Amino acid sequence: MSNSTPSDCPFCSIPSSRVRETSTFGFAVDDAFPVSLGHSLIIVNRYVENFCELTQEEMACLMNLLRTVKQRLDKSVMPTGYNVGVNVGAVAGQTVMHVHIHLIPRYPDDAPDPSGGVRNIIPGRGRY
Repeated sequence: MSNSTPSDCPFCSIPSSRVRETSTFGFAVDDAFPVSLGHSLIIVNRYVENFCELTQEEMACLMNLLRTVKQRLDKSVMPTGYNVGVNVGAVAGQTVMHVHIHLIPRYPDDAPDPSGGVRNIIPGRGRY
């Protein structure tokens, strides 16, 4: 699915049968290791590691694709909220070095206290 196909990149060899939506600069798949029902990945076509190095066109396209995936999930799994996340660099938890956006549906009582949302990525820092 990428313009470049590094042999160690799992996103560069995703079979078309896993692709749920496509757009000019990206595609969406169900996460292989979902943290909630409907967890999806929006992946840029071009092999690039750093989200901040995407072109404006790629970013806009991925945001539109994210909206499309959200609309599908709103109808199919009916979450009551979402987390949207991008990991940039290994220190931030990026394990696949190919830009992708996590769209994680959230449901009532799926976490004891969701206060702080993504701020809880660093334990103890989510309270303010």
